[in-house]
Amino acid sequence: MGRPRILILGGTGEARLLAEALAARANGDVLLSLAGRTEKPAVQPVPVRIGGFGGAAALADFLTAGGYDLLIDATHPFAERISANAAFAAETTGIAAIALRRPEWQRLPGDHWREVRSIPAAIEALGPSPRRVLLATGRQGAHHAEAAPQHFYLIRSVDPVEPALANVDYVIDRGPFTLEGESALLKQRRIDVIIAKNSGGAATYAKIEAARLLSIEVMMVTRAPASTVKTVDTVEAALAAIKHFFPLP
Repeated sequence: MGRPRILILGGTGEARLLAEALAARANGDVLLSLAGRTEKPAVQPVPVRIGGFGGAAALADFLTAGGYDLLIDATHPFAERISANAAFAAETTGIAAIALRRPEWQRLPGDHWREVRSIPAAIEALGPSPRRVLLATGRQGAHHAEAAPQHFYLIRSVDPVEPALANVDYVIDRGPFTLEGESALLKQRRIDVIIAKNSGGAATYAKIEAARLLSIEVMMVTRAPASTVKTVDTVEAALAAIKHFFPLP
């Protein structure tokens, strides 16, 4: 077998680290695909394509036309549509596939979590009385705040929210965040509840730590059921799975 062709569906730190590790081995052709939702994506260690594929069937066609041997879904844990498309494309084409998913955060003593299934459910769970909310779910779900305008929202995202919303302040920032910085932000803005996705990982966990220390409630959006694709939870485990398919050194 020649050099394996690998398509990584990325957008996470884990995807970048995996691409970097595969590039260092230099015996496979790796393409990293990004959805293009971030205006200024980080520099990547392998060739990159930007933009969607146009659906599951189109992704399957892309894999077949490109002669790919392995599909790696290393997208965000809440990128449910592309993960479903990836599972369909792998099954349709018969191409080997794995999913790289960082572990979920686990509730610890002192955490005040209310688990909800979606951002709209979290907004509804805030109740009728005005509250001060850190909406830390990114700009894609920010518009849900319009359903309950009695609350004050501080929305943090990598890129600006457009169109801008009423009764909302914005913080444009990219992780990783620190416990000290998150604690200061929550105190300065008098936040009494956080809406967050259970994304896992270290880059954005500081807000959960800060909420625990300050006894702030967290509306924790839970993940959808796992993909049918074989799933690993670390870059090292992904490399081991890849080695099972191809004799990488």
